[in-house]
Amino acid sequence: MNDAAKQNIVKTPLVEVRNLVTRFDLKGGLMGRITGRVHAVENVSFDIFPGETLALVGESGCGKSTVARSIMQLDKPQSGSIRYDGTELIGASKTTLTRFRREAQMVFQDPFSSLNPRMTIAQALMDPMRVHRAGRTTQLRKRAVDLLAKVNLPADHLERYPHAFSGGQRQRICIARALALDPRLMIADEAVASLDVTIQAQVINLLMDLQRDIGIAILFISHDMAVVERIAHRVAVMYLGEIVEIGDRRSVFNNPQHPYTKKLLSTVPVADPARRPIGREPMSDEIPSAVRAPDFVPVHLPMNQISPTHYVRQS
Repeated sequence: MNDAAKQNIVKTPLVEVRNLVTRFDLKGGLMGRITGRVHAVENVSFDIFPGETLALVGESGCGKSTVARSIMQLDKPQSGSIRYDGTELIGASKTTLTRFRREAQMVFQDPFSSLNPRMTIAQALMDPMRVHRAGRTTQLRKRAVDLLAKVNLPADHLERYPHAFSGGQRQRICIARALALDPRLMIADEAVASLDVTIQAQVINLLMDLQRDIGIAILFISHDMAVVERIAHRVAVMYLGEIVEIGDRRSVFNNPQHPYTKKLLSTVPVADPARRPIGREPMSDEIPSAVRAPDFVPVHLPMNQISPTHYVRQS
C-alpha cells in the first residue's frame, strides 16, 4: 500500500466490533430438540477505519462470512456490540438499519448469481437508488453512466443483460452497483475468488483505485493470502470462529506468531521454495468442526500484544 493511500486512513473507527458472538442451533428428531450448536463467531473484536482495507482471512467455514452477515444484521448475534459511526447496530431500529445499509454495501463471491438475468445493467444500477429515493429517473440514469465509468466500462453497456458479460465484467458491475449510494463501507466477501488470476488483479486494482479516490473503507474477506498481501492495510486471521491474530500487513506476513497463521502463509506461492521462511507449516487436510454440544461453554483466551499494532491469541 503506497504512502498516499496510507494518508487517507482516518484514525477514528468507522466500524467497531466488540466481543461478537453468533451461533446457530441444530435441531433434530420429531420434537425439534436442539442437538448441537454451531459456534460460528466467538468473541470477535476489531475496528475498521475510514480509508483502510481490513482483510479477514481463513479457510472456508471459519466464520468470516458470518461476521460480515452479522455486521449487516442479516444474521442475528447472540451477544456483543457492533457500532457504525458511533451508533449501535445490534437491536437498532428499522430506520437506523435502513440508514446504515445505505452507507454499507456488500459485493459477493459469485458475480453470475449476483445480477438478475432479467434486468438490464441500467435497471440493476438504478434499482438501489430507486429504493432509497435517490433522485428522478433522468438523474438516476446519469448516475448509472457515471458508475460504469468508475469501473472502466462504457455507457453503451447499460442496455445489455448480464449474460453478455464475462465474470470479471460482471464483478465490475456488482462493484458499480455497490457504489450507487456513495457508501462509506464496502464488504467484499470472497469477491475475487471465482475469477482467474488476470481478472483478479484487475478487480483488486479497481478496488484500490476507488479507495484512493473516494476514501471508502473495505472489509475484504478472503482465503487467499497472496491476494490479501496485495490489498490489505491490516490483517485479521480467523480460525474456528475466533480471531487468532491481528495486525498490520507487514507484521502478520513477516512475523507471524500463531501456528494457524503460519500454516496459511505456507500456502502463498514463492518462486524459490528453498527461500520459504523457516517455521511455516503446511496446511492439514481436515478442519475441526465448529459444532458443539448444546451445553458447551467456550473458553475465550486473551490476546497477547506483540507490538503496538500486532496481537496474537494465546494457544
